[in-house]
Amino acid sequence: MPEPVQQWWARRQFSRGAAVPYEVGAFRSGWAAYPELIRQYHPELNHGVALSQVPLAADVLLCWECAVGHRFAATPTEQRERPGRVRRRSAWCPECSALARPQPVVLGEARAIPARPRMPAPAVCTKTPDLPKGTAFLSACAPKPASAAEEKLRAALTSRLVFTGEVNAIKVARPFFRHTEVWPDILLPELRIAVEYDTVGRHGLEHVGRREETDRRKDRAVRSAGWEVVRVRTGKLEPLGPHDLQLASVGTRGVALLIDRLREIRGALMVDAYLR
Repeated sequence: MPEPVQQWWARRQFSRGAAVPYEVGAFRSGWAAYPELIRQYHPELNHGVALSQVPLAADVLLCWECAVGHRFAATPTEQRERPGRVRRRSAWCPECSALARPQPVVLGEARAIPARPRMPAPAVCTKTPDLPKGTAFLSACAPKPASAAEEKLRAALTSRLVFTGEVNAIKVARPFFRHTEVWPDILLPELRIAVEYDTVGRHGLEHVGRREETDRRKDRAVRSAGWEVVRVRTGKLEPLGPHDLQLASVGTRGVALLIDRLREIRGALMVDAYLR
């Protein structure tokens, strides 16, 4: 049973037969491993007994004061067993520890959940010209075609269809990756149809996973601008839209199927008017 420091000190004086049963500094080396406890201990609150005069395992109630100002009584063993010798200082004070501990959730009790601070929205590119939604134009921000197969498909369509080839972007209302424009692979402005050529790429990572979701977002942006999308999906890529084509490669037969798909969308009379 822990006893107050004054009673404990008197009993130690009687048992050891000395006015000072433990000299100052007798247990300094043991307490040196607990610098925070040394700071919290106050001799004036413990009847003038220094901390270095108290054995680390003594069953005595000592008075402590944390850096915040909370005063409490605890035995040396209780203090040494508290978590946080090298952690936050509040772990050495039971009151500070209780305040820092996550509060339990009580069913039926309404609790305010702090809202996360909103990250500022990225700035929208100002290079896009102020055009009506759905207008095709030549963009200064559009990336250059990097696929040889895409260029082959463009050349094949150019040999079969007459269309404006000096445009590479469509004006949209809502920003798409910091631009109010989208960049389909091939634009057919006369038919208002965008053609995309999709492959899995050299490493099998193109147009799959998150990139597939980006393709879906792009298609929605194009359709919201009044255009339609036809995706030529090669390899094992599944169609994303109602007009997509699954082809092993782009050849004469693939181009013919693509033109048939254009007829399904805009009608044979309109598409055939642009055939060479």
